[in-house]
Amino acid sequence: MMFQNWQDLETACLSCQKCGLCQGRRQVVFGVGNPRAQVMFVGEGPGENEDLQGEPFVGRGGQLLDKYLAAVDLDRRTNVYIANIVKCRPPQNRDPLPEEQEACIPWLRNQFALLRPQIIVCLGRVAAMRLMKPDIKITKEHGIFVKKNGVLMMATLHPAALLRNPGQKPAALEDFLKLREKIDELGCDVAKLQNMG
Repeated sequence: MMFQNWQDLETACLSCQKCGLCQGRRQVVFGVGNPRAQVMFVGEGPGENEDLQGEPFVGRGGQLLDKYLAAVDLDRRTNVYIANIVKCRPPQNRDPLPEEQEACIPWLRNQFALLRPQIIVCLGRVAAMRLMKPDIKITKEHGIFVKKNGVLMMATLHPAALLRNPGQKPAALEDFLKLREKIDELGCDVAKLQNMG
């Protein structure tokens, strides 16, 4: 079932029981940002901080993501939307299992349908494998735009991976600079959204 507005979609999602992840969650992490944004970021799933606060990317990785966003005049509150492949925290922050992804992906598809973003940025390997191509090699193929179903998609390194491997931070910043160029090239109106925020 496809919901026609954000409120109905979020209300339904918050009571989801479609897979075993619902048993261990504190909160469903629906997403955050501007529901009219033309740029969407998708990660793999919530971690402990996200499960506690009910918002994606709020721990140390989220703080790093916010710095990268700010470097290219983007902001989670005003001109982008951030979500995950699965909305509930996998135990011990493990990768979400294929059947968990399968159960949860309709929520994300409905978010896509309502948002209709021009650009989707996959944060990390799991999201890129699910949304772009199953055999993506993120360390080699990050920062490259591909068009899929009429939407430009790019993978970048997951903020948590950057915290583990700080030497990759400059490469991730390059990805965000490429994103900014693409936003300008497409004429995505992120500035207008910012002013309305």
